[in-house]
Amino acid sequence: MAAVPLVLRVLVTTRHMWTHRGPLQHLNGYILRLGKFSHQSKFQRKMYHYGTFPQGFSWGVSSSAYQIEGAWNADRKGPSIWDTFTQKPGSIPGNSSGDVACDSYHRLEEDFYMLRALRVKSYRFSLSWSRIFPNGRHPSLSQNGVDYYNRLIDGLLAYNITPMVTLYHWDLPQALQDLGGWENIDMINIFNEFCDFCFATFGDRVKFWMTFNQPHTIAWSGYGLGEIPPNVKNPGIAPYRVAHNLIKAHAKVYHTYDDKYRASQGGLISIALNADWIEPKDVNIFREVLAADRALQFKLGWFAHPIFKNGDYPDAMKWQVGNKSELQGLSNSRLPAFTEQEKSFIRGTADMFCVNHYTTQIARHATLRLSPQSYKYDHDLLEAEESGSPSTAITNQRAVAWGLRRLLNWIKEEYGDPEIYITENGVATDSKTTWDDTGRVFYYKTYIDEALKASDIDGVKVKGYIATSLMDSFEWLNGYKVGFGLHHVDFTNPNRPRTPKYSAHFYFRKDFIWSVSTSRWKRSQYLGQVCSHSSQSVQ
Repeated sequence: MAAVPLVLRVLVTTRHMWTHRGPLQHLNGYILRLGKFSHQSKFQRKMYHYGTFPQGFSWGVSSSAYQIEGAWNADRKGPSIWDTFTQKPGSIPGNSSGDVACDSYHRLEEDFYMLRALRVKSYRFSLSWSRIFPNGRHPSLSQNGVDYYNRLIDGLLAYNITPMVTLYHWDLPQALQDLGGWENIDMINIFNEFCDFCFATFGDRVKFWMTFNQPHTIAWSGYGLGEIPPNVKNPGIAPYRVAHNLIKAHAKVYHTYDDKYRASQGGLISIALNADWIEPKDVNIFREVLAADRALQFKLGWFAHPIFKNGDYPDAMKWQVGNKSELQGLSNSRLPAFTEQEKSFIRGTADMFCVNHYTTQIARHATLRLSPQSYKYDHDLLEAEESGSPSTAITNQRAVAWGLRRLLNWIKEEYGDPEIYITENGVATDSKTTWDDTGRVFYYKTYIDEALKASDIDGVKVKGYIATSLMDSFEWLNGYKVGFGLHHVDFTNPNRPRTPKYSAHFYFRKDFIWSVSTSRWKRSQYLGQVCSHSSQSVQ
């Protein structure tokens, strides 16, 4: 075993000091993680581990409302910002949209059958805000929308599948965007009104809630880069302002559940955060280690630090954005500040840690420009792909399985050993892949094994794994060019038939042991069930 790199030994003795790059005490989790894995060779980190997850481990699959439901204007549903965006020609490849998507609004029984065949314990889905409140507010309530989600929830429970419900997965009612969207501080109370209704209506049966899916994506891609709706391009100011409102909105919803519903309903509530693992370009170079930790703090810590630690932003963020703002001649930091009362209100507003993870990036220090103002330039680092790992159908999303174990260990050390649910993990393949997705099987096999290592070897409290996704669906800016599904959906057929891919058979087994005779029998059993149902559904 190689010795721990010198830079780590130096960091351990100096992590409570201040340097010209800012405070180091936030490096504690990163130091402990690097110390644990720094000796690993490339061969060692890819070695397979055989073991089992703890009893009660929750296996599931995921979807989201806009990606699968279709019926974009059926039964009084109001338009969302994704409806507005995708219906504008040229927004998405092939001018595709979620207008019909998988048509799950009309095909619940087919979705139930796939879930039953997979034998999953949980199903993560989201509620379409504008299907329940067409204009975003309670007076516009659509009972048809409520009935749809009641059918979905009741159907899942009838098959002993736990509903895991995301309250907001990017599809803001257009009427609320017309009021300023998440830049408007009034959205905190408006969102709480919607969530309060959902708790009162569905909470007798739903016991696992997530307020937001990937708030980082909402703030940066939606209001900084302007790539996704509402397509605001204000990279230096808006992302910080939007994130500030999202964090406060999350905390308010958490307290609403805590104060009004927890005693009678007994559920759990959190927020689904996204994070790549960030590996330093060279663990022996001090500033590269700092850069990797800074990248994690700017992406995951932006939201996790206030919620899981002290109610405030990470020191690395406050130092970087504050210094950049001063050098830009601003009297105040572009990163908003929480009051002491707000910090107290935000701190501890999650019952478990929910993380979406896909890939690993390599970070190195860089001194980036001051103009124009940008959240990206505030990082002072550059990221690159981990070139030694397989590419996928999405650029910059290589399959780097070993990064998941390191990320889970970092979360454990950084946020006080919380219970962790991996609420999204999966890989995109070309849409032409209809059956033989062996690359996806390899992805799941290796990524799940890294989660197992974290649980079985490292003592990380990994409680569940959600595969992305149940079936091919509308993949946001990629439209229908790629698919994440365990099931293929024929989007050229108005009946949207679903057929299992090889990965569905693999995930159905969940013992992850290669066995020719067993695999052949179970594959034919699974395919017989699903294909029989699919043929009936299109008649």
